[in-house]
Amino acid sequence: ISGYSLVVQARDSGTPPLSSSVTVNVDISDVNDNSPVFTPANYTAVIQENKPVGTSILQLVVTDKDSFHNGPPFTFTILTGNEEEEFTLDPHGVLRSAVIFKHMVSTEYVLCVQAKDSGRPQQVSHTYVQVRVIEESIHKPTAIPLEIFIVTMEDDFPGGVIGKIHATDQDVYDVLTYTLKSEQKSLFKVNSHDGKIIALGGLDNGKYVLNVSVSDGRFQVPIDVVVHVEQLLQEMLQNTVTIRFENVSPEDFVGLHMHGFRRTLRNAVLSQKQDSLHIISIQPVAGSSQLDMLFAVQMHSGGFYKPAYLIQKLTNARRHLENVIRISAIVEKNCSGLDCQEQHCEQSLSIDSHSLMTYSTARISFVCPRFYRNVRCMC
Repeated sequence: ISGYSLVVQARDSGTPPLSSSVTVNVDISDVNDNSPVFTPANYTAVIQENKPVGTSILQLVVTDKDSFHNGPPFTFTILTGNEEEEFTLDPHGVLRSAVIFKHMVSTEYVLCVQAKDSGRPQQVSHTYVQVRVIEESIHKPTAIPLEIFIVTMEDDFPGGVIGKIHATDQDVYDVLTYTLKSEQKSLFKVNSHDGKIIALGGLDNGKYVLNVSVSDGRFQVPIDVVVHVEQLLQEMLQNTVTIRFENVSPEDFVGLHMHGFRRTLRNAVLSQKQDSLHIISIQPVAGSSQLDMLFAVQMHSGGFYKPAYLIQKLTNARRHLENVIRISAIVEKNCSGLDCQEQHCEQSLSIDSHSLMTYSTARISFVCPRFYRNVRCMC
């Protein structure tokens, strides 16, 4: 406890008794009676042979229960095990290589490291660090090509994470890093540590081919990443049809069914090959295991097929569609559940283009805006 705050009252013996109060603050000053603590108590690390001088091997983690002026900054020293000066330890506790290690020369080093706090008198702790030298990487990384589909309203893409590269390496201790060709960094970024792909705001309609690579420090492998951006027209929202699927997650639909269902759906509803099928959004149905998919079909001439026409086509082809995935409903009565009696029931569909949903799998990622249905009775 760093301090106490007391309220002291003095009361006299008169009639009536009178009193007054005063606040007494008692500060407890810290004594440097706690040594630094390493977490964990001892360390094990590996470094591959032939890594360049200055390669980071390990980050030491030290805490101190004393107050800040009796704790950090800590002073780190290698006491034993570094007689040939193969290692350096910087003021932040990062252990680095000072030579190029060879597996044939030595396979293991044991260092005794001391941490000293900033108190008076200073307190010290020790830890042991075992460093193993392993053979350099012999396997190239492998990565799965990624295709990303982004659906957004016109000129209103806010940006964000749009997918993730999945890469592996058979060398157990390899650390993979991801890079993007510099001239593409004005539109996209790739997290160097985990392979997440980030799109910046304002993407135009079209196709983007990203020059991404993954490296294990020795081998560098290119990855095919293609990004398709489709901008929605306001007219699409007035001509959408909803297909509701049973017992499927958005990720499973995107990764397992979307390509096949899209192909079957095109055959079912397109009158001409030049017509365009637009998947606008997919979204789980709240409180259920169902999934809604919104789509519209644009004619070659530029207009859109009316929902009633599309629903008739879907109804006739439902058996073929269900060969791909089970359909719960083709949402025809958009106002089901409302009792409007003699009045007219009207539905409006709104898109929140700043609330994007990203459904990412190893091979395909689908990014779409969240949608809302509003229904009301009209006179």
